[in-house]
Amino acid sequence: MEFDTSSPIWLQLVSEFSRRIVTGEWGAGERIPGVRELALQLGVNPNTVQRSLGEMEREGLCRSERTAGRFITDDKHRIAKLRRALVTDAADEYIRMGRGLGMESADALALIDERWNRSDFTQHDQAGKEA
Repeated sequence: MEFDTSSPIWLQLVSEFSRRIVTGEWGAGERIPGVRELALQLGVNPNTVQRSLGEMEREGLCRSERTAGRFITDDKHRIAKLRRALVTDAADEYIRMGRGLGMESADALALIDERWNRSDFTQHDQAGKEA
């Protein structure tokens, strides 16, 4: 994972871990890899991973079990809400950029519609579901 120097790494990890939850890479109720393991995989300090997971726990996206580790929430409604929030953020960024470039709403919607079913996106989506 490459990190952006414009925002704290722990926040970027929260975003990455959230993505893993909504895509099913980390399934509902599944055990999250340990802090040290994640830190090693990501090349970051374990305290940074700990802070990220603590924030996710505060948001109700995972829970700690004293001797067993951390687990993804079983609350499918909360996961669906997270998915919607992530997509909303992306949509808002698209709208800001489109408006900034002088794009009309109808053209922006047509572009989304045109690109939604492109085979390269569909194949990528299927590959992500199979993994």
